[in-house]
Amino acid sequence: MQALSLSPPLLTSPPRSLRSKSSNTFRAPRMDRHARISSQFPPLLHRDLALEVASLMESRLGSDLLPSSVPDNVRSFQNQSGTSFGSLDIRYGAPGSSVDFLLESWLHCKVPTGAIDITTLLVYQNDSTDAPHFNLEFIQAGPTSLVLLLDLIPRRDLSFCPDYIDTFYQDTNVDKPRQDLEKLPQAVPYLSPSLYIRSIWSPTAILVSINCGEGGATKMEEIIKGTVASAAKEVLGIWLERCFGTGTGTEMGEEEREYMIRRDRVVKSKSIEIDLSANLPRLFDPDVANRVIAEIQKACARLKSSMP
Repeated sequence: MQALSLSPPLLTSPPRSLRSKSSNTFRAPRMDRHARISSQFPPLLHRDLALEVASLMESRLGSDLLPSSVPDNVRSFQNQSGTSFGSLDIRYGAPGSSVDFLLESWLHCKVPTGAIDITTLLVYQNDSTDAPHFNLEFIQAGPTSLVLLLDLIPRRDLSFCPDYIDTFYQDTNVDKPRQDLEKLPQAVPYLSPSLYIRSIWSPTAILVSINCGEGGATKMEEIIKGTVASAAKEVLGIWLERCFGTGTGTEMGEEEREYMIRRDRVVKSKSIEIDLSANLPRLFDPDVANRVIAEIQKACARLKSSMP
């Protein structure tokens, strides 16, 4: 997955003196997403947008998703000092669905410079199609700065598959939201510190850092409600219309399918190794971080069953 693509300085371990908890986990009742996230996290516009996108996605996927089986202590967790807390949920695809799993991650972390909030929505598809995965991530370190990572992640080597580019990127006009965002004077390209992470994005990926400067909170609000919201919903709409569902992909032989499965496996495992395995232990106690990572690794290992 592409979550937590942060530079190490942002993830310096937070001070443990702000609050104290008798336990390093807390359990929440099984409530709907909006109520659960709104009650656990401070209000942020990007989080409101992510909740809306997640609701749109889930309503369209409908019966293609199984109910969540993630334990309560992964759906809601925090560090021992209470300075960092998060929520992870995973819903697997139902039999016959092209969806492998839908992952959503919500993190709020105190760091020496203030707080950082990371929100990730990710849909991985299975080997019934070679259509792209969907990735949306927000990284916010203050009221006037925001990183947006939004992409239809390719599953074929694009230099060998020009028809794949035409089908999912050229013909869908998915590059327009990127062009619109890059016209903003407050937006500059965002580069992950990981060269590997940079290599997996599509040519139309929206990878921008938006900085409105001192006193720019009102302008940031305008941008999130306007250009960012339009981009997120437009790219999701393209994915739902052109990528979701069996039969949406390009024609593949058995050898190509097996290669794609191996490629998906490497992308997932390597992304976790670079991002989650390295970063979550800096923000959460080892037992909490290991428990969350284990749930993600379990989801990512599912495609192995398709391999001989």
